[in-house]
Amino acid sequence: MLSMKNISKVYQTEKVQTHALRDFNLEVKEGEFIAVTGPSGSGKTTFLNIAGMLEPFSSGEFMLDDVNVGTLSDNERADLRNQKIGFIFQGFNLIPDLNLYENIEVPLRYRGIKAAERKLRIEECLEKVGLASRAKHLPQQLSGGQQQRVAIARALAGKPRFLLADEPTGNLDSLMARQVMELLENINTEGSTIIMVTHDQELARRAPRNIQVVDGQLADFTLYQNKSSDSVSARVEQSIAEV
Repeated sequence: MLSMKNISKVYQTEKVQTHALRDFNLEVKEGEFIAVTGPSGSGKTTFLNIAGMLEPFSSGEFMLDDVNVGTLSDNERADLRNQKIGFIFQGFNLIPDLNLYENIEVPLRYRGIKAAERKLRIEECLEKVGLASRAKHLPQQLSGGQQQRVAIARALAGKPRFLLADEPTGNLDSLMARQVMELLENINTEGSTIIMVTHDQELARRAPRNIQVVDGQLADFTLYQNKSSDSVSARVEQSIAEV
């Protein structure tokens, strides 16, 4: 479903060359819920941006639903992203002057979805996140956790194959963070594939699969949890300690 093989990402300035990802390999199956952790600067966000086709990679192969992303034009990548991927950001990214209904409606309008279908999707998604009665409220009238639920509803309204969540609980207190995590778990149970970057180890452990990005490369806990390699174990333990 999602396959990255030997993905590298190099940021180049006049004097400095920075390797954000080095020979990064990952396979994601339909319906998985993956938590991605790692030290600051390890490449987590770069990986998520590439997975969401928000930025290009320098080398390697990226396949999404049997489409070779590296061969697409900018417009073709935008179309594929629009069709397949929903984003949940740490900062919510809601438009303050629009009510909840309108915030969810904006991306659906850009997709050319007709009014009746938009209404059906918005009401369904607000109901799913427990905010159906708040449709006419403005974002500032809600708590942080409620605003994040609106952001999740907005992502779901596009009916994406993938949900990419970048620190979705980073701006929330522990209670609200757990509530948002429970919502994501329910959404995953219904069939959505979720990749979540987080610094919260407690929440990460709740995901069925945990992976760690270390120095731009992947340490897959699912793969390594039964391995006895001292070098792998030491690397993972050191990385956890740095988070």
